[in-house]
Formats: sequence, structure tokens, C-alpha cells
Amino acid sequence: MPNEPVAPPANTEVLIVGGGPAGLAASIALRQRGIDCTLIDARPPAIDKACGEGLMPDSREVLAQLGVQLTETDGHRFRGIRFENAADRVDAYFPKGEGIGVRRPHLHRLLLDRAQQAGAHLLWNARVQLGDGESADDPDFEFDALTDGYKTALVNGKPIRYRWLVGADGQASSVRKWAGLDRTRRRLLRFGFRTHYRIAPWSDFVEVHWGRGGQLYVTPVAPDCVCVVYITRNPKCDRHNILDGFPEIARRLRGAEEVSQQRGAVTATCKLHRVATQSVALIGDASGSADAVTGEGLAICFRQALALADSIYSGSLEPYRRAHREIGKMPYAMGSLMLTLDRWPMLQIHAIRALACTPGVFRDLLHAHMGEKSLTSVVIRRGPRFGWNLFMKGAHA
Repeated sequence: MPNEPVAPPANTEVLIVGGGPAGLAASIALRQRGIDCTLIDARPPAIDKACGEGLMPDSREVLAQLGVQLTETDGHRFRGIRFENAADRVDAYFPKGEGIGVRRPHLHRLLLDRAQQAGAHLLWNARVQLGDGESADDPDFEFDALTDGYKTALVNGKPIRYRWLVGADGQASSVRKWAGLDRTRRRLLRFGFRTHYRIAPWSDFVEVHWGRGGQLYVTPVAPDCVCVVYITRNPKCDRHNILDGFPEIARRLRGAEEVSQQRGAVTATCKLHRVATQSVALIGDASGSADAVTGEGLAICFRQALALADSIYSGSLEPYRRAHREIGKMPYAMGSLMLTLDRWPMLQIHAIRALACTPGVFRDLLHAHMGEKSLTSVVIRRGPRFGWNLFMKGAHA
């Protein structure tokens, strides 16, 4: 693909700032609705990012609605989730379907190809200026309220008229600041470090290993490769000796070739007061995020893309505001639960021991996480003292 800057079209219905998975998914969903859109990003494709690279079955289903069908040739399939600490282990299979581990640059290329096929205008190595010529680098820029008519932006110095603006530019979103949507309800940061190892996957699960400083995630991404991600609250952790805290994984990976340089990223739990104005909408991490511990980041942005396209098609962003809130409910709830275990090591030890003793509970929680059951129904089925009974079982096992 050519990476030279391309002149923007003179007019577009929707201008999308950010060319990661969220922005590309939005462009695809909009084109499926017959809506003209232009996507811009300052970087060239394919865009990489440190993440666990596992797509759950529900992620694959939503991705298929966008026209991207993942097969065995795109990565490596897994059938469930396993939690493990130094003493106990519990796992469960997905209620239906299989997940798949896919290297992030490959997923980006698949989305890019689909967006091009759908007819989206994609502009790489491009810089955008909004308002009176102020750029994203200007901290004093104040975004004036958009009207129902068209506004004009500059892309690589050339004007482009647009009706709707979509911010898909990540956690440090400039569009969010421009639009006055930067006020948060809650913000919690953790830090992730990713490395790939050349070794055959040893299980058909995504493994989450719980240690004193954080969690280690192991995702199969190829018949001869696993993705290993460490996530911690400690920004000063010894990133070069991560495996020292996980001796079982260190043993398995002993002698395995590292096939990628360690890459770091910030994972955030962030809730915004608003995700849209009259004509500006945020999507993906720009619109808030659940912690990576949920494994639902990509599924969330794919669902948001479909909801956003429907909303723009209707002529109002109010349906998107409501849909965005519903899409995030379960990931935020599960993320809060698992971050509680991360915050209190003894609680984590008791909880995983209890789940190992009652694997049906872990299965029910996974099914709720996948949307096959409601979390409320799981609690009702297990009784009103479900959480306390589970904790006590772990404490006395």
C-alpha cells in the first residue's frame, strides 16, 4: 500500500480521526449503511499496539457482521479461558464458538482491506486541523459547538467539508479535547508489556496467571507462537525480568526464541460523562475503556461502530449515546470484579481456590461475560449470599 500523503476529497459526510481498529470498523459500518466517510491517521499502516491479541467468540461474531471472517490461517484458535495462580487452577470452555489469537498488525490489515473494499476514503500520513486552523498540538484550542450544517477542516493543508466528526484517536484523544468531552467519571491506569515467543501453544485456553504484582496473559497466535502480556499497576516494575514472578511460565518458555521486541502500552479503566455532542462522537478508547483484563476491548469498539453507523443513519447521535452505555455495562462490571482481585492478593487467592473447588461457578461467570447469561441471573441462581459463600469456600478450602 502506498504511504505517501493523499489529498482529501472536497466533501465527506463523516470525518473519522484515527485509523486503528475502532476507526476502521466505524468506516466499514458507515459504508455498509451507504454513508460516505473519510478516515485520516498520522501514521502509516499497518498499525501495531501492545495487546493480548485474543479475540473472543463474540468479537468474531461482531467482526463477521462487518464483513471480516477470521479463519485458522489468520491465527490460532482457543476454546476457553483459564485462571491460574501458584496454588490453584480453574478453566471453562466458551458456551459456543471458539476464540482466535491474531497478531495485531495482521488484524489491522484485514480491517484496512475490508474498509477499502467497502469504499471508505483512507488517508494515511495525514494531519488534521479543525476550527480556525488550530491543530491537535495546540493546548489552548477550544472547540466551538458544531451546527447541523457542514464544517471545514484542513487535512494536510487541504480543505475538506464534513457533517459528522468521529474521534477514534485513542486514550489521549485530541478530538475528545476539541469537543469538550474530556471530563471523566473514573480513571484508573495500569501498564502492559507484550512479547511473542516461538513455541507451540501448550493448551487450547487463553491463560491468565495471577501473581503478586499483576497478571500474565498467554494467548496462542500461531501454531508455533504465543503472545505473552504482563499487566501491572506498578509503572516502575522490572519489565526485563517479568517471568521471574511466574516460574511455571518461565519454565515453559526457557530456550524459546523471542520473535518480537517487548512493547509497552497503558491500559485504562476510563468512563466519560459524555461520548457525543450534537455532531461529534467518540469511539473505541477515545470514548472510554474497560481494563484489558476483560479481553473485550476490540469487541466493544466493533459493537460501537455498528451502533454509531445506525445512529448517524438516523440523523441523530442520541441513539449512539444510549447504545454506548449499554455496550459498556458488562465489560465495566467484570473489569471491576477482576480489578478487585488484583488490588487484594489474599482475596484473589481465596477466590481462585473457591472457583477451582466449584468450577461451575467459573463457567457461569464466563457465560455471563460472553453475554449468554446475565450476571444477575448467575447471582440469583447461586443464592443471595453468592459472593460471601464463594469467598468463605476459598478461605477454608
